[in-house]
Amino acid sequence: MTQSIKITGGVPLKGEVRVSGAKNAATKELVACLLTSEKVTLMNVPDIGDVSVTIDMLRGLGVSIEREGDRVTVDASTLTSPEVTEAFSRKNRIPILLFGPLLSRFGTAIIPALGGCKIGARPVDFHLTALQQMGTDIVCEDGVYRASIEGGRLHGAVIELAYPSVGATENVMLAAVLAKGTTMIRNAAIEPEIKDLAMLLQSMGAIIQLDVNQTWIIEGVESLHGATHRVIPDRIEAASFAVASVLTKGDVLIRGAVQDHMISFLNALRRIGGDFEMTSEGIRVFRVGEIKPSTVETDVYPGFATDWQQPFLILLTQADGVSIVHETVYESRFGYTDALNAMGANITIHTNCLGAKACRFSYRNHPHSAVVVGPTPLKAAKIEIPDLRAGFSYLVAALIAKGTSTITGVDLINRGYERIVEKLKGLGAEIEEVQ
Repeated sequence: MTQSIKITGGVPLKGEVRVSGAKNAATKELVACLLTSEKVTLMNVPDIGDVSVTIDMLRGLGVSIEREGDRVTVDASTLTSPEVTEAFSRKNRIPILLFGPLLSRFGTAIIPALGGCKIGARPVDFHLTALQQMGTDIVCEDGVYRASIEGGRLHGAVIELAYPSVGATENVMLAAVLAKGTTMIRNAAIEPEIKDLAMLLQSMGAIIQLDVNQTWIIEGVESLHGATHRVIPDRIEAASFAVASVLTKGDVLIRGAVQDHMISFLNALRRIGGDFEMTSEGIRVFRVGEIKPSTVETDVYPGFATDWQQPFLILLTQADGVSIVHETVYESRFGYTDALNAMGANITIHTNCLGAKACRFSYRNHPHSAVVVGPTPLKAAKIEIPDLRAGFSYLVAALIAKGTSTITGVDLINRGYERIVEKLKGLGAEIEEVQ
């Protein structure tokens, strides 16, 4: 097992790299396979930690799963248990999405609470309230959610989400496809990964469509059948490589990247001095001049994704002037900047809303705005990775830092990025794994 990664900065990245299947689609689509007793085959499934944890969790419920390369075949006819063990409660956030499939198959579901029963960041109440509207009785006892169906089957409902939560939208979608009647999800999330989940469900026999004004309409059916589906490319990984290419003054063809999934990111990249060319195989990304300061505000799709924020901020440390990053999706996602400041960056974090968009964190004292002053040369450092997306931003920072950086906590990167060291090395980076 890799203990750390060493990177010597200053090498332009050049060549081509293929992005893997989207983590945020593949894990949810594995859960969707529980909705039928027939076999479902998923292709382009990334070999990453979150996928492995999800597969182990489903196997723990009795599901038969075979993997060959990037092809995963799920046979949920062997599903035997409606109870997810506590061992998976803190591995990722997938257990909360099992309510719908387990309730549809067993009429009951036992799910470990994510971090206990307290409603906190990434609020679980969006999920629970929606499921209750569909006829689910849910109680939380001793850190476990116990759910059952009133009347034997979930029923359709008109659900207005207080915020277009990705997880809550997915949860309702997974519950609604086998519910009695029609479900409407208003103010829903419409990310490419959710659309991909909807296409898998439609291939399995669901009646599901995206209507105007961020509304999903799902007509419940009696049963679903098997299907074969290809997972979309990972737009987060694609953007990460794009940032690395521009930052290192490189020239990288990102095979499999989809322009439609990345419009707001590509616009932001062009504004600050990067550029791109569409090809039949993907997106070629390169640098055209000095990096310019900018203001970036994260938002739900089709806005600038919160998972693009961390690597993009590294770009802004090299811009000539003052930049602002306003995080409107998660209230506390700038903890990783301490390590960047230690490397020489000039980043200050504020609780004020430093952006033009209306923000639900206004006057709530959350550290959700960053002021970045540049350009600041970065120096190598020893860095501990705090979370998945921050982890890649540290790799990006190390690619331009003077000297050799040592990055620990690599398992967090492996949760969401497939063969990242191999891919960066293929682009010319001076990078090695240290046991």
